[in-house]
Amino acid sequence: MLAAVQRLAFTAREVMEGAISGLHQSPYHGFSVEFAQHREYTPGDEIRYIDWKVAARSDRYYVKEFEEETNLKGYLLLDASDSMRYQGDRRPYSKLEYASLLLSALASLLIQQRDAAGLVVFNDGIQLNLPPRATGSQFGQILEHLVKVTTQPKSDLAPTFHTIAEQMRRRGLVVLFSDLFGDVMEVLSGLRHFRYRRHELVVFHILDEDEVTFPFHDLTKFEGLELEPDLLVDPRGVREEYLRNFRGFCDELERGCREIHADLIRVTTSEPPGDALGRYLANRMRRT
Repeated sequence: MLAAVQRLAFTAREVMEGAISGLHQSPYHGFSVEFAQHREYTPGDEIRYIDWKVAARSDRYYVKEFEEETNLKGYLLLDASDSMRYQGDRRPYSKLEYASLLLSALASLLIQQRDAAGLVVFNDGIQLNLPPRATGSQFGQILEHLVKVTTQPKSDLAPTFHTIAEQMRRRGLVVLFSDLFGDVMEVLSGLRHFRYRRHELVVFHILDEDEVTFPFHDLTKFEGLELEPDLLVDPRGVREEYLRNFRGFCDELERGCREIHADLIRVTTSEPPGDALGRYLANRMRRT
């Protein structure tokens, strides 16, 4: 698990550094938070938080911890339903792995700015709720939870979104990573709840290129990943209807997110995650 965490940390930092490379300012704005206490340094803590005056007196390293109050609380929501395990041929990541990379890179960015980041993992309900914190150890905790995520066959998005929204006591930034598979109107009703609670909402719509282009030709067995039955079909007979329905699904999501003033960023796992995150952050900066 530790090796997996280290690999994820390394890749996340690569994604984050690539995403903000060349940007002159951060798209998020933290501020100097109140000092709370010292804690003995552990590997993985940010070196910049070491109190060098205390180190000089005691010959031991301690890091400064700060109060949780920040300008920004980031609630990072990860869909861990079975459909997120899909990984097309020659794709470097499954949808879940891709979403985890984006999430961890954004968490790193927030915490480096001394903003707070938290993690919510959900599928058929809330599986994990790690409250947002701005401490140096929070990033490591997020990574440890991400590498242990297990999926469940079914996700019920709308009721879960309503529950999560009710549990968020302080207004902040909600960033959702999901394929959003479900009834569109119900999904949008759940997203609307976050906006009703006055959270800023960003939705990363994670898809595999296969789902977008349906590149199948020969007789194919499609496995139901969320309790649906398996189907053996000739893709050439259903391709046109599938693409029509898929485009309708995406268009409805886009319209619904525009109506509630939420950012919807559609990405596929064939795109380097640093490019996807960098494009969004750059667009966000241009709007602010």
